[in-house]
Amino acid sequence: MTLFQAIILGLIQGLGEFLPISSSGHLIIAPWLFGFPDPGLSFDVALHTGTLIAVVLYFRKDWLEIIFNLKLKIKNSDTKYQKNLLLLIAIATIPGACFGYFLEGYAETVFRNPLLIAGTLSVVGLVLFLADKYAQHTRNINDIHIKDAVIIGASQALAIIPGVSRAGSTITAGLFLGLDRVSAARFSFLMSAPIIFGATALKFPDFISSGVGFYEIAAIVTAALSGYAAIAWMLKFIEKVSYKIFFWYRLLLGAVIFLAWFVSQ
Repeated sequence: MTLFQAIILGLIQGLGEFLPISSSGHLIIAPWLFGFPDPGLSFDVALHTGTLIAVVLYFRKDWLEIIFNLKLKIKNSDTKYQKNLLLLIAIATIPGACFGYFLEGYAETVFRNPLLIAGTLSVVGLVLFLADKYAQHTRNINDIHIKDAVIIGASQALAIIPGVSRAGSTITAGLFLGLDRVSAARFSFLMSAPIIFGATALKFPDFISSGVGFYEIAAIVTAALSGYAAIAWMLKFIEKVSYKIFFWYRLLLGAVIFLAWFVSQ
């Protein structure tokens, strides 16, 4: 591992966690394509720590209102959050936490196949495109009910498969349920905090015991900064445009992976 590789992987994690392009898929494909060494468990925890910092800092005022129901003026939000949003986020977190716990072994072995990642990138990108283009985006984040939280949470569970994308699957589900583009993304980002926290906390003791070095710190800082920037850019971009660009990116990357795999055989 070099400083350059640590920064590159930090950028991939920060951008991929919050843009619907799959951070896990990119973190598997990048070392495979460019010959990076396996960064190991401690580095994976460092990357998740960075994105946790990003989402908590960006939505710090939002979390205050959600948790304490304070009447605060929230930047980048047109509406006040409903009182039971914290409960809905908790409900949406359960499926992802369960699937992550029971299928973690598959995620680290079977699901790391480049062809599988190329396929999931392409297919989920297409589904996102269809949801964005044809669903009725007439509901906002305050219209989310328990049934919606369960469905979005179940879609988040699919993100255990690299290439699916946690943001991609949850935003797609939200769009199909009629949420507007910004509300689908905002709910996805908010519900990412507890799932990232859980994944980080589970492995944090091993992370500390293995020693925190300069490269891990560089990865945390890079992932935090790029993740914060990704959230800010994403919310502004989709308010004016659409998710189509992510479909084309995923389709192109899937094609590159397919080609690279066949050439390497």
